[in-house]
Amino acid sequence: MIAIVGPTATGKTDVGVLLAERVGGEIVSADSMQIWRGMDIGTAKPDAALRARVPFHLIDVAGIHETFSVARFQRLALEAVREILSRGRVPLLVGGTGLYIRAVVDGLRMPPPADPAVRARLQEEASRLGSPALHERLARIDPQSAGRISLNDAKRIVRALEVFETTGRTLTEWNEQDHARRSDSPWLQFGLHCERDELNRRIEARVDAMLRAGWVDEVRLLMEAGLRPGLQSACALGYEEIMRLLTEGGSLEETAQAIKIATRQFAKRQRTWFRADPRIIWVDVTGRGPEEAAEEILRLLSRPALRQRNKPRS
Repeated sequence: MIAIVGPTATGKTDVGVLLAERVGGEIVSADSMQIWRGMDIGTAKPDAALRARVPFHLIDVAGIHETFSVARFQRLALEAVREILSRGRVPLLVGGTGLYIRAVVDGLRMPPPADPAVRARLQEEASRLGSPALHERLARIDPQSAGRISLNDAKRIVRALEVFETTGRTLTEWNEQDHARRSDSPWLQFGLHCERDELNRRIEARVDAMLRAGWVDEVRLLMEAGLRPGLQSACALGYEEIMRLLTEGGSLEETAQAIKIATRQFAKRQRTWFRADPRIIWVDVTGRGPEEAAEEILRLLSRPALRQRNKPRS
């Protein structure tokens, strides 16, 4: 089983389609933005032509008013993987959402769903006392998680405290339990790497192309259907900036620049996440098209050591 991972704008979808065609595969999308119905242009969903070439799974599985957890993704993705294998085909997990990838590749044992009452209380405390105060509390309970979470990241601080209060175990304890399972994963992971300057140019070109394709009109229609700040779906890259443009006015050029900056920052976080996993085999796509990247991955897959590594566990 194959995973294609890496930062945004490195060409994962195109490479995945080419590989799926060559190995008899189907793509399971691991993109937390492409799950939302109606959010097409700004999430760079594969177009009809690509989706006609190979089957895609886990695209358009949630409405914009829903919440969508990692646990729900894991369940749906593993169901899709089992169905693909049952047809004698190859699952290709393709995307840049690191936690989604790990949920499938490592079979993470997910903490329980949010407890609305506990979360509401912690959110009220964060609002009243400030995020740093809750971060200090987290540091006493779970110093490792506190070290990874910014003082001002109220959402992640609240979630870490909520997990401890509802399960009696820290996020670090959950993660350590799952870390021990990593060595037994049957997945081969290939990461697409692009030099920073070229990746930034790709990001800028992609944002410009999305805006030319009607991204602003897409957001306007979604707002008429109920998209608003605060919804989980509205956190998809660029959508809040365009909603602000439509409600508060301003310059399209300034909005585009803000989206490009946010996307570059997101790509940096993705690089950091994936670089921390030593199992990922990196393929440099700098100055190369998806065909060359796919061919290199096929050559790597033909190596006996990798074939042995990917044997099903008994």
